[in-house]
Amino acid sequence: MDFRQDDNAIRETRSRRVSRRSRALAGTLALLALGACGSLRNPPPTDPDDLADYKAANDPYEPLNRKMYNVQMWAYHKVLRPVGKAWIWAIPRPVRHSIANINETWREPAVFFSDVGAGKPRRAGDAFMRFAINMSAGVGGFFDVAGLVGYNQHETDPGLTMGTWGVASGPYLFIPFVGPSNFRDGAGYGIGQGLTPINYVPRGYDLLTFNWAYNVAGTMEGYASSIDQIDHVEQDSLDPYSYIRSAWQQNRQSQIDTIKNDDRATTPDWYN
Repeated sequence: MDFRQDDNAIRETRSRRVSRRSRALAGTLALLALGACGSLRNPPPTDPDDLADYKAANDPYEPLNRKMYNVQMWAYHKVLRPVGKAWIWAIPRPVRHSIANINETWREPAVFFSDVGAGKPRRAGDAFMRFAINMSAGVGGFFDVAGLVGYNQHETDPGLTMGTWGVASGPYLFIPFVGPSNFRDGAGYGIGQGLTPINYVPRGYDLLTFNWAYNVAGTMEGYASSIDQIDHVEQDSLDPYSYIRSAWQQNRQSQIDTIKNDDRATTPDWYN
């Protein structure tokens, strides 16, 4: 599977992550409770080479995580993949792109505050401008007008910000219907939800219906956009679980390094 993402793949990845609402918190709590059981945790091996691999994988709860992965894949083949295929068939591509754009736009405040926390004013400014432009000229985020004028989408979340601070990731976790995570990113997810304005829609208003539609459509688009990647991993990998774990961990570390090394001038390129 190629993890080099073009603009559409990045947009689809955002929509998948933004759509994971209360399930993420519930899944994390369930994993932590189950992880207390010794039978669901691998003890450190005594052989030096095996111990090095054990530490590199950072997956002491591998027995539990593999069970959760199997639950996810059972649901994928029985329900999620067929429904995702139907979604792709029924929903025109421009509409699907607009759904991804909405998810990105409503998440920009969380990106902004994460960039501020990471001490990256240029990135924070880009996120601010993306939100302002797309919420106005982009009709509430339906269109990525900000990208057309040079404010391209970028990835930052509270988990990544804590990573730039040197906060340890903690053990790897696989949460059903959410995917790969860890203790640091689980906490970061909760913070990110608190920074996402769509979560503060008051009950009794018509916007509450939009909130539900936003979550459902984002979830559907996320699963649908992942079908080809998941199928390739299953077909091409001897151990898909290990492949996904390694790829995800490397990608998160690469994102942290990208944020750390982003030392662009505060003023945007067009100002110069």
